[in-house]
Amino acid sequence: MQIVLAALDDSLVRSWESTCGSMENVKIHHGSIFDVKCDALVSPGNSFGFMDDGLDLEISEYFGGQVLERLQKLIQARHHGELLVGMAEIVDTDHAEIPYLIAAPIMRVPTVLRETVNVYLATRAILTLVKFGSVPDGTPVKHIIETIAIPGMGTGTGKVPAHICANQMKVALEEILLSKYEFPQSLLHAQRCHHLLYTEESEDLHGAN
Repeated sequence: MQIVLAALDDSLVRSWESTCGSMENVKIHHGSIFDVKCDALVSPGNSFGFMDDGLDLEISEYFGGQVLERLQKLIQARHHGELLVGMAEIVDTDHAEIPYLIAAPIMRVPTVLRETVNVYLATRAILTLVKFGSVPDGTPVKHIIETIAIPGMGTGTGKVPAHICANQMKVALEEILLSKYEFPQSLLHAQRCHHLLYTEESEDLHGAN
């Protein structure tokens, strides 16, 4: 699996270079995600598959309205009407150069995402789908997708700072792409890891009432 992190924003590209630049099978593209040669492009939208603004609107216009229709039908048929944050789905695009779209909601509805781990959850969902998932006919996703283009998750409407986005994506890449995930040793350990995804210092919540 080859991952291409793509963004126009200078600060996000610098943050990716700092956190993910030396990772195996990860490349950074400073430019439009639509210029990346890939098998699948990621849409970090909402749980209902609407593509009304930002990058999602650009994606819908680039591929055509059939992508939105297919995604929403899949959400209704396979996920009881909502593709939750932390889950991902794949649809055909009918595009000659980028044949698949991966939808990985970064938010249920448009929301500011500061002090959340949604970037981590959505990135983890993308990688888990491609590494372990399958399409509706049972074909493993890894058999049809080799290169994935991923944008800055949550940095638009979600207003996630570039360095926080890059850190959360780095952790997900390490855990799933590089197979470095370790189950937490305790609930306290899990809490500390959780808070370190969006803050610089962990908090001991057991001391709070």
